[in-house]
Amino acid sequence: MKTLLKKIVGNKNDRDVKKLRLKVAAIREKEETYASFTEDDLKAKTNEFRGRVADGETLDDILPEAFALVKIACRLMCGRSFDVKGHPQPWDMVPYDVQLIGGMVMHQHKIAEMSTGEGKTLVATLPVYLNALSGLGVHLVTVNDYLASRDAQWMGYLYGSLGLTVGCIQHDMRPSERREQYGADITYGTNSEFGFDYLRDNMARDKEEMVQRGHNYAVIDEIDSILIDEARVPLIISGPVPDSTHHYDEYKPRVERVVKKQRDQVSRLVKEAQVAIKDEDDELAMRLLYQIFHGMPKQKQFLHMLEDATARNLHEKIESQMLTDTRKEEARDLREELFFNIDEKQHDVMLTDKGCLEMDPSNPDTFVMPDLVAIMAEIDQST
Repeated sequence: MKTLLKKIVGNKNDRDVKKLRLKVAAIREKEETYASFTEDDLKAKTNEFRGRVADGETLDDILPEAFALVKIACRLMCGRSFDVKGHPQPWDMVPYDVQLIGGMVMHQHKIAEMSTGEGKTLVATLPVYLNALSGLGVHLVTVNDYLASRDAQWMGYLYGSLGLTVGCIQHDMRPSERREQYGADITYGTNSEFGFDYLRDNMARDKEEMVQRGHNYAVIDEIDSILIDEARVPLIISGPVPDSTHHYDEYKPRVERVVKKQRDQVSRLVKEAQVAIKDEDDELAMRLLYQIFHGMPKQKQFLHMLEDATARNLHEKIESQMLTDTRKEEARDLREELFFNIDEKQHDVMLTDKGCLEMDPSNPDTFVMPDLVAIMAEIDQST
């Protein structure tokens, strides 16, 4: 029964394609009305589309007309030759029905799978043109600088005939040049260039330093390569250090002193906890274990103690109890007896008042805490 139903109504892909074929018919109807258009008519129609979008009409409403206009523009270019990267390139492309379907799929933010030679470069122009009508900019992401510059120049003739501007981001461009390219209706570039520009914009101190003008719509060429293979390589960028290194040199000996004092304190607490467990003084043992864990959770003797079931059960019990409202204040008092508290989950170190006093005896109330985590990590490595 299930197989029979599938044969009758088809799978989801078949049903989606069937719906898109209805739009293909609408595109053909519009194409017939544009058959006598000149290049000036194309640009005038583009301005009309932009006005309609600005007045609130959706891109989906305009799609049949926009796709039909791209087809007409391609027909007008047929038989002409254009310079592409220093070589004459004859134009002989007009989108087929399957390419119109591929363009609609991309406009719906879905993946259109096409084999080499099926005209992916031309297919992308359909949703790119449609989404550029919003005036918010469109990015076309390719895998290398050569393809970006080639396609920007080649497809740029088509976009130009439709009244749109085209930019291209290249590796060696200055910020001012990048800003100009991003200002075009359509901008070609590689995933790494778009990514690094995004990171740099997030590090900018004011808007004048930013190059990108927003992230409205993007078409990704060879999406499997860019979103899977290329995505495995992280984009790493660094900026200037806000503070000079002399602060590190100033704080390191202070931190070393505080760390040594806490180590000595925790060693003493471990011995007291061992005695309390031996004497079966569970309440005292639990408080000591709580302080040890928040003072030096990786202290070797403490870790060795937790191998014993009794100590481990007491440790888990007190950690649970100290989260309750009735013991929160007691937990805070116990932590304040230490020089600093370590939060392993958050990878954070917090100085107590006692620690601040040790770090800066002259003015503990206004002491600015350094990056204890980084400094302590280096101290641990050196010891």
